[in-house]
Amino acid sequence: MEALFGLIPCLFFFGIIILFLLFSAIKVVQEYERGVIFRLGRFAGAKGPGIFFIIPFIDRMIKVDLRVVTLDVPAQEAISRDNVTLKVNAVVYFRVMDPGKAIIQVEDYRRATWQIAQTTLRNVIGQSELDELLAHREKVNEQLQQIIDDQTEPWGIKVTLVEVKDVELPQTMQRAMAKQAEAEREKRAKIIHASGEYEASKQLAEAAQVIGMQPATIQLRYLQTLTEIATEKNSTVIFPVPIDIISGLAKHFMQDDENEKK
Repeated sequence: MEALFGLIPCLFFFGIIILFLLFSAIKVVQEYERGVIFRLGRFAGAKGPGIFFIIPFIDRMIKVDLRVVTLDVPAQEAISRDNVTLKVNAVVYFRVMDPGKAIIQVEDYRRATWQIAQTTLRNVIGQSELDELLAHREKVNEQLQQIIDDQTEPWGIKVTLVEVKDVELPQTMQRAMAKQAEAEREKRAKIIHASGEYEASKQLAEAAQVIGMQPATIQLRYLQTLTEIATEKNSTVIFPVPIDIISGLAKHFMQDDENEKK
């Protein structure tokens, strides 16, 4: 009887050990995760999602998140190809496609991708011109995505998208661009004004030809002008005098002066 009571603590102890081993062997992995298994230091595959068992003290599991990771690249200062100092920041979207490579091939795939994104951003900015960054940003984004994806592919990483968020220019360059935009607007305004004057002159020339063929039309224009003035309830009425009458009077006075001199 005493021997039976002595075995109870031992059984209790072994029961705790068995429960501990059982709970250590049960692993649960979420739908968006995979468990990378190492058995005695050797890669044994990736399991999940759901519940599965491993061998305690022999297998070691590392969870890898397969969701898209948003990586914010801080502002990088670089000199563009046309010698303009810029500060550019970007955002990188990537995900793990091969959990085994992401753990085996690189120590920290998030930090490694972050560092590559920074260096690639500076290199691409140095090979691009300012106008290309401002007007053709999609082309720069595609170039960044291609370069970063090629470098991270051996790690089982797929870069899905790279976006340049902001391009910060020096104050002197901003003032120069503002002056350039203002000059461009003035140029367009002058061209539009000149085009309007040219079209108006063409219309006036055609109207002069019509009036020359029908002299009575000038009288109709006089009457129409008087009608427009009268509708405004003005106390003063301006009656237009034909230029031909004034020129005739001027010639008459000039002839009188010449006769008096003679």
